[in-house]
Amino acid sequence: MNLTAVRNPEQIVERHFGEALFAARHLLTQESAISVADVGSGAGFPGIPLKIYASNLKLTLIEAQGKKATFLREVARTLHLTEVNVFANRADQWGEKAELVTLRAVEKFEDMLPVASTLVSSGGRLALLVGERQLGRAEGILPGNWLPTVSVPESRERVLKVLQKD
Repeated sequence: MNLTAVRNPEQIVERHFGEALFAARHLLTQESAISVADVGSGAGFPGIPLKIYASNLKLTLIEAQGKKATFLREVARTLHLTEVNVFANRADQWGEKAELVTLRAVEKFEDMLPVASTLVSSGGRLALLVGERQLGRAEGILPGNWLPTVSVPESRERVLKVLQKD
């Protein structure tokens, strides 16, 4: 099963783990005990590294593909991660809200943005880990209180962009 297109172990650490832990440092404290939903979790990025960084998170990994959802459950079990739920369905079927919703490397980005936005609780945040070229589309689709863009270190175009919901 292809969980990620990146095959080089060093690039996996840098691109996937590094980017996720960079986001964790900007979005959370190690004591954070908020609810987090990772939409289109795939191989578990950024959700699982966020949970490792802040173990008190209440994490939901949303993944519609059954095999990937099974993989995510096994990772959580193997790493003894508590308060991790894998929702094996589409994000628009989840029916709950989270204080922080993350979106990274999903198919049909423009279609997923409004869906992910509906999952953010009042006063919560939607965090995008995307390429700079996607920023204009994101801000056009979801007008609102976008915080300043933060560039991901060691990346040519990857950024962290956060929408603060009222």
